[in-house]
Amino acid sequence: MDRRAFIAGTVALLAAAPAVGAQPGRLPAVGMLMGGAKANGGFIDTFRREMQALGWEEGRNVRYVFAWAEGRNDRLAALAAELVAQPVDVFVSPAGDPGIRAAQRATSAIPIVGLADDMVGSALVASMARPGANTTGVSILASELDAKRLALLHEAAPKARLVGVLVDPTTVATLPQVEKAARDLGIQLVTRPVKARDEVGRALDGMIAARVGAVNVLASPVLNRLHRFIMDRMRQARLPAIYQWPEVAEEGGLLAYGPRLVGAYRQVAGLVDKILRGAKPADLPVEQPTKFELVINLNTAKALGLTIPPAVLARADEVIQ
Repeated sequence: MDRRAFIAGTVALLAAAPAVGAQPGRLPAVGMLMGGAKANGGFIDTFRREMQALGWEEGRNVRYVFAWAEGRNDRLAALAAELVAQPVDVFVSPAGDPGIRAAQRATSAIPIVGLADDMVGSALVASMARPGANTTGVSILASELDAKRLALLHEAAPKARLVGVLVDPTTVATLPQVEKAARDLGIQLVTRPVKARDEVGRALDGMIAARVGAVNVLASPVLNRLHRFIMDRMRQARLPAIYQWPEVAEEGGLLAYGPRLVGAYRQVAGLVDKILRGAKPADLPVEQPTKFELVINLNTAKALGLTIPPAVLARADEVIQ
C-alpha cells in the first residue's frame, strides 16, 4: 500500500471517533442493550443502515456489542453491567424505561441514548431541552397519544361502550389521561396491567370474558414486542384494536396511530452519531417525532365484520385494502 494513502486512512479512522474516549488502536464500541430476542432485528437493521449513511462502517470505524434480554426485564441490569465491563463507549437502549434505567444504574459516565415513551415523565432525564447527566434520547409523546388512540378507536367502533386497555406498568403512567378521555367519551374501561407474554394472554382472556367491544394497546416496548401475539388473539376474538406504531396496522392490526418506528430508530442513530463525533449527551436535547400517521387496515376490518365510518377513513394517512 502507498505510504501516503496508509497514513491518510489511519488519520481518517482515528478522527472518526475521538470524542468517546476510545483508546488508540481500538474502534469505538456502541453497546446495544436490547429488550427482545436476537431474532427480532428490526431496530438493529435500521440502526446499522442509518449509521452507515452517517459515515459509520461496522468493522472499519465502529463496532457494535449486543446484549439481548430475550423479553426478560429482570436480565437487563446484569446485561448492562456486562456491557460496561467490555467496555463500550456509548450505550444504546430502545428497550424503553427498564433498559434505560438499567444502563443508568450501570454507569454515570458512559453516554446513554434511549428510546422511551416519555423520558421526562419517567424521570429518565431532567428536561427535554437540557437532559443533564449522561442520558439523552427520543421520547414519543405517549401520554398524549394513548388518549388520542382511544378517541380514534371509539370513532372507528362507536358501538363499543366497554373498552379493554392493556397497560405496561414498567413504562410511564398514561392511564390517567386515558381514563379522562374515556369519561369524556362516555365509555367504560377494563384495564389490565401486563409485563410478559403469559400475562398478556390472561389479560386478553379476562377482557373477552368481560365482553369488551374493543381494545386499546397502550404505548410500551413490551407490548410492541408482543404485537403479533396480540393481533392473533384479537382476530380470534373478532375484536377491533388500536396500536402504537403504524407498522403494526400494515402487518395486520386494525388501526394504528403514532410516529413510525423506523423514524424513531433513525433519530436514535443521529444522536449516537453526534456523541461519537464529540457531543455530550447532557447538551443534546431529547428529540421527539414530528410526524404522526393514522393507518387503517380494511382487510382486517372486513375479517372482523366491522365497517369503518367514512369520516375516519377520510382522515387516514394510509388505508390498506
